[in-house]
Amino acid sequence: MPASRLTIPYERGLHDLGDGVFAFLQPHGGWGWNNAGLVVGEGASLVVDTLFDLQLTREMLDAMEPWTTAHPIRLAVNTHGDPDHCFGNELLPPDTEIWASTSARDAMVRATPEEVRDMFGSRELGEAFARFSRSRFGVFDLDGIRPRTATNTFDGHAELRVGGRAVELDELGPGHAAGDAIVHVPDTNVVFGGDLVFAHDTPLIWSGPISSWLHALDRILALRPRLIVPGHGPVTDEEGVRDLAHYLQWLSDEATARFELGMDPDEAAEDIDLSPFADWAEQERIVVNVYNAYRELDPSLPELSTPEQFRRMAEWAARHGRV
Repeated sequence: MPASRLTIPYERGLHDLGDGVFAFLQPHGGWGWNNAGLVVGEGASLVVDTLFDLQLTREMLDAMEPWTTAHPIRLAVNTHGDPDHCFGNELLPPDTEIWASTSARDAMVRATPEEVRDMFGSRELGEAFARFSRSRFGVFDLDGIRPRTATNTFDGHAELRVGGRAVELDELGPGHAAGDAIVHVPDTNVVFGGDLVFAHDTPLIWSGPISSWLHALDRILALRPRLIVPGHGPVTDEEGVRDLAHYLQWLSDEATARFELGMDPDEAAEDIDLSPFADWAEQERIVVNVYNAYRELDPSLPELSTPEQFRRMAEWAARHGRV
């Protein structure tokens, strides 16, 4: 993936965004390689998201130590309930207040480390999934993780104080997932977008509807942010959000056209020409994205389980030589 269009290099590690705000980036930004953040106030700090496993989270917290020693971590926010954004929570200091939207907290409770590990190791989902799982998730160590969920929840909006600094939480989902939230630091106008923002990377519509996600992106743009830290991909700005909105609208239009022709979701996913986004990774997500676009058009379509969605993506990746 290319470096950010801005001056923040897309390199692994902690990056100073100015005014006591930092992004922890994890190229290449694909499955499980999320970004996180740090907001430093006077005598206290806030962490935005943790990482997929304990070793990665430990390395991140070690990189933050030059600032958190003098300004200890008192607060944390999980932008949503996906495991790659919260499985490292147990390594936060014991007295840390962990905030999440109510829907995100509920998702965190449901997706236990044991269940996620067992799904990735499952042979029942077929050989294509087994190869896909090894290639995408084999590097992560999910053994021994003790779930630690949010201690504080909110709905809609909340404002926290971090060493005298205001940090605003806005629940803008559902979009990528139920309960998607952003973290806005108004005094420096940086937004941590969670997985409402994928930068130069194929987004994944676990939840939707697409119209809700597009509205969320409009809300982010209305803040006129100086910098945006996406859940995956390089640090971006308003242009990166517009690129994502373009993808989502394009996907909706392409899926709707094929729905009206009577194609089923799998046929439509195979028929759509991905060349406009050929340099975006994780193209297998088209299968899930189209299916959930179809569910907006036909609510009678059943919701697919997470394992079934992964199975379909794995089989698409195998057919297209991406495993």
